[in-house]
Amino acid sequence: MEEAFVHTPLGTAVLKGDSDGLKSITVLDQKLTSTTLIPEVLEEAVTQLKEYFDGNRTQFNLLLNPDGTPFQHKVWLALQEIPYGKTVSYLALSKELGDTNAIRAVAAANGKNPLWIVVPCHRVIGSNGDLVGYAGGLHRKKWLLEHESPVTQTSLF
Repeated sequence: MEEAFVHTPLGTAVLKGDSDGLKSITVLDQKLTSTTLIPEVLEEAVTQLKEYFDGNRTQFNLLLNPDGTPFQHKVWLALQEIPYGKTVSYLALSKELGDTNAIRAVAAANGKNPLWIVVPCHRVIGSNGDLVGYAGGLHRKKWLLEHESPVTQTSLF
């Protein structure tokens, strides 16, 4: 398993993967030294992540290989269908997956997503529009949603 540390506006991202695909991306609160020599199996993931943060990428095209149950994989695939700059509620996601009674299971699978940002769990919000349930902290979820927002606030003064 290869590993790379990359600075992002949200903190130090830790990418892990091998020739079978990207296993995980997490963002740490502490600032660590960036990897100077990126392992070949992670080069494309690092490039695409940097493009995303630079505002030049709205969709990821990477080989993914996260560990999870079949149900979690089903939820994570559905998350990848949420368009850049859009949000859905946990209830709407549960309906899309065919069972509104599975809302807690969908939320739990969302919370176990090991591929932050690339599998956009940050785009799932509460039915009332509240920012809820982000393992990386609500401040990161808010930042990501603002980063993806098509509306830019201009200064009035």
